[in-house]
Amino acid sequence: MAKPRFYTVWRGNETGVFDSWEACRQAVEGYHGALYKSFPTEEKAWEAFEGNHLDYIGKDKHQSRLSEEQLKAIGRPVTDSISVDAACNSTTGQMEYQGVDTLSGACFFRMGPFAGGSNNIGEFLAIVHALAWCKKHNIRRPIYTDSHTAMTWVHNKKARTKVRPTPENHELFKLIQRAEEWLANNTWETPILKWETEAWGEIPADFGRK
Repeated sequence: MAKPRFYTVWRGNETGVFDSWEACRQAVEGYHGALYKSFPTEEKAWEAFEGNHLDYIGKDKHQSRLSEEQLKAIGRPVTDSISVDAACNSTTGQMEYQGVDTLSGACFFRMGPFAGGSNNIGEFLAIVHALAWCKKHNIRRPIYTDSHTAMTWVHNKKARTKVRPTPENHELFKLIQRAEEWLANNTWETPILKWETEAWGEIPADFGRK
C-alpha cells in the first residue's frame, strides 16, 4: 500500500495543503507557474507552506558538504521533469523501480518487485520506461537519474549487467530484452540528466530504504 502524501501548493488556483494528488492536481492544473511539492506528513507540508518555497522545491532539506560556490555552480534541478529510481534488496534480490513527477512526487509508474535483479538493472529499466512513457504521451520532459551506470547502458543501448539469467529471473530478463529492443528501434529527444544528490538531496523517486 502506498504511503500517504500531503501536497503543499504555494502558487496555484488554490493554495494550502491538500491530502491527495487529485486535490493538488485540481489546485494547480492550468495555472501557469504553479509551485507545489509533496511531503510525507501533514506537519511537514504546513511547515513548508509557511516557509519559502525555494527552500523546498527541487531538493530535500539536508546538510550538503559542498561549498556555496559549488552549489551555485551546480544550480537547481529542472522541476518540470521526471525522476526515476530503483531499489533492490541485496539479500533477496527483489528489485522494483518507479518514475515520479520531480516537483510533486506524483507517481507515473511503478514496477515490480522482480526476482533476481540488481539496482543497476532497475535504474536502466526505469530510464527506458520513462523514455517510452514520454514518447507515448508526446511529452518532452527531462528525465533525472542518480545512476551513471544506467545512463551509460542507455547510451550504449545495452544493459551490461553481471547478473546471470536463471529460471527465477526469466521474466526480468525478458524486460531487459524488450528495453534494449526499444532503444534500438526508437529515437528520442528527451534529455537524460544526472541527479546531483550531494547538492539536492535524495532523488524524488527514491524508495526511502537507505
